[in-house]
Amino acid sequence: MLTELKTHKKDQTTTMTNKTEHDYGEIVFSLLKDKILTREQVAYAFKIQQKLSSPRTLLDIMTELGYIDEKQIRQTLGRNKLSLRIGDLLVDLGLISQEKLQAAIDIQAQDKTKKIGEILLEHKFISESIFLDMLSAQMGYPLIKPELMNIDQKLFSKVPSRWYRDNLFIPISTENDKVVLAFADPLDATAISNAKNIFGKDIIMGVAPVSQIKTVIEKLEKKIKFNKEEVLDESSARGIVNTIIAAAIAEDASDIHIEPMADKLQVRFRIDGLLINFKDYPKEIIPMMTSRLKIMSNANITEKRRHQGGRLSFEQDGNMFDLRASFFVTIHGEKIVLRLLNKMNQLISINDIGMQPKMLQRFIEDVIDNPSGIMIVTGPTGSGKTTTVYSCLQHLNTSQVSITTAEEPVEYVLDGINQCSINPAINLTFEDTLRHIVRQDPDIIVIGEIRDKNSADIAVQAALTGHKVLTSFHTEDSISGLIRLMNMDIEAFLISTTVVCIVAQRLLRRVCPECGKPCQPTTQELKRIGYSSKDIKGFTFMKGEGCAHCRYTGYKGRIAAFEMLILNEFVREAILNHKSSYEIRKISVKTSGLVSLMEEALFKAAAGITTIQEVFRCVPKLMKPRSLTEIKRLLGA
Repeated sequence: MLTELKTHKKDQTTTMTNKTEHDYGEIVFSLLKDKILTREQVAYAFKIQQKLSSPRTLLDIMTELGYIDEKQIRQTLGRNKLSLRIGDLLVDLGLISQEKLQAAIDIQAQDKTKKIGEILLEHKFISESIFLDMLSAQMGYPLIKPELMNIDQKLFSKVPSRWYRDNLFIPISTENDKVVLAFADPLDATAISNAKNIFGKDIIMGVAPVSQIKTVIEKLEKKIKFNKEEVLDESSARGIVNTIIAAAIAEDASDIHIEPMADKLQVRFRIDGLLINFKDYPKEIIPMMTSRLKIMSNANITEKRRHQGGRLSFEQDGNMFDLRASFFVTIHGEKIVLRLLNKMNQLISINDIGMQPKMLQRFIEDVIDNPSGIMIVTGPTGSGKTTTVYSCLQHLNTSQVSITTAEEPVEYVLDGINQCSINPAINLTFEDTLRHIVRQDPDIIVIGEIRDKNSADIAVQAALTGHKVLTSFHTEDSISGLIRLMNMDIEAFLISTTVVCIVAQRLLRRVCPECGKPCQPTTQELKRIGYSSKDIKGFTFMKGEGCAHCRYTGYKGRIAAFEMLILNEFVREAILNHKSSYEIRKISVKTSGLVSLMEEALFKAAAGITTIQEVFRCVPKLMKPRSLTEIKRLLGA
């Protein structure tokens, strides 16, 4: 026991000598039990903790002293996870304060039907993304995103659905005779015991967002209750439309292109940024298909000479999907493009958007956590700008701030945020909405896109009055965003005063993990970059050979490449002096640590994440890239 510890320090405090091993927290107790730490090390770390002006956890202090590392903490948590309580664990790791945990315990005392983890999330004492990251990374549990179509309904039907709601877990599937279970709190001993009583002692445990678990349980209840599955007639326009949309959802497509040709109707899906042919239909079905989709999206069915737009909803396996429709008149009929919206599975944590460590740290500390100013995300259509903006909103969304948005349309729906979808058909315009937003006492304003001088003026005025403004822009790179604002007749001194950061991005296809193999760039490719074979030594480039998993493309999924310009005094002075984009870029590289889109994308290719061909396809080369070693140093990778 630490009370028996006698140190050579004369000023050892009475408080410390009276402490027991348990008093230092469950993790420290486990580390002592496993003989990873000594009592002397813990006592010394505690003494340092007592003298600090700002609070830090014992684990943080002992890590800095070199007594332990993250790997040892994870291993200890893995060995002792069933004896730990979630609240104590979060306090020990410094993710919540003891005061917040006590507040959650007090709330639970009034409503004993709720678990501590559920209360912590509900009252925003900790964000769900941080909570899940901790359980997944620190505890070694796989992160599962339960979806209705992936649930084994026979497993689910073993017990009443209310039982899953009470225990906050759900069965997913069976792997090697073991049942995979997604828990909201995998440290809940009662829930684990109940699960083992039903599905056997040998289970595979994972962690999932409590909101997703509840949603899937609710949808399964409805499906089991009604169990009405419509049989589609392939020969009917309705059946074909439903089949196309269902297939696009299953393929995780972002857009559906329905294109009338002289001799056929061509249907293509945009998957991972590229169009892939789905199916061809006889041209005779074109009028029926067009009419059916116009009815579904509330467009004018009799109007065939003008372009139109609309929205429609589609239900698939109990999930509702929102689609935006665009009808474009061509010589062979109306081309229809459907964009799938509200895809919540694409909403990701700020830590997972693909930024490298140093860039991410600067982005969070110097931009997102900045109390005011404008943050602009720029790039072409389909480059992931909205996903980046909403990842920032997830990080900022707490009970202490008011967030209001003006979007066309709302693509993600987030709890706790006041979202407005622009609708010019009823005169609900950007101009009118933005004028009213500033009267709603917001802390954070999201403008879906800066389109013209008026929306740019409102963003600048909101930032001048102390608001944080998040918005997007259509420009090639970060420097072009500054130049375009100047071309909108926004005064240079206002731009330099209000804009905090411009992030440019592109989406690159990932190398397929199933068929990816090492592949060195050719001499011609290296010459195109400005590198030699010596410049790529120590780096592993990859290329997918093509397999069934990736539809024989060699790619599966996408990752973003970023260019982040944080305005410092040198860049602001260059703006005030109306320097050219070339001069501002040189100043930014020299003084603000700017890593270009090409450099960041090349580093991802050199790490085997994407290919050098994808870099050439998607990313502009505006300057000669520095060496990969220098880029690695700048990114902190």
